[in-house]
Amino acid sequence: MRKSNEQSLGEVISQWIKEWKLENKITEVRIHAAWEKVMGQQIHSLTDKVTFSDQKLTIFLRSAPLREELSLAKTKIIDLINKEVGQTAIKELHLR
Repeated sequence: MRKSNEQSLGEVISQWIKEWKLENKITEVRIHAAWEKVMGQQIHSLTDKVTFSDQKLTIFLRSAPLREELSLAKTKIIDLINKEVGQTAIKELHLR
């Protein structure tokens, strides 16, 4: 009897992502989207750049007062973004 070589589309996509080692890139894209969704359009509009590497999220802001205000809520921001992404992707948040 022959074995079935059938796989679901989800299994094939997951296998392809692992083979091409795209998990980190996909997480980074999801974090970028979560930043805008969680923080809102007004804060997102004052954001110059968002980078993610080695579980460290770095946000470059145009407003020094906003940077100071957000620095008081780093833990909450990390929790909100991790919840939105659905995994513990961020361990540190740096505001520049």
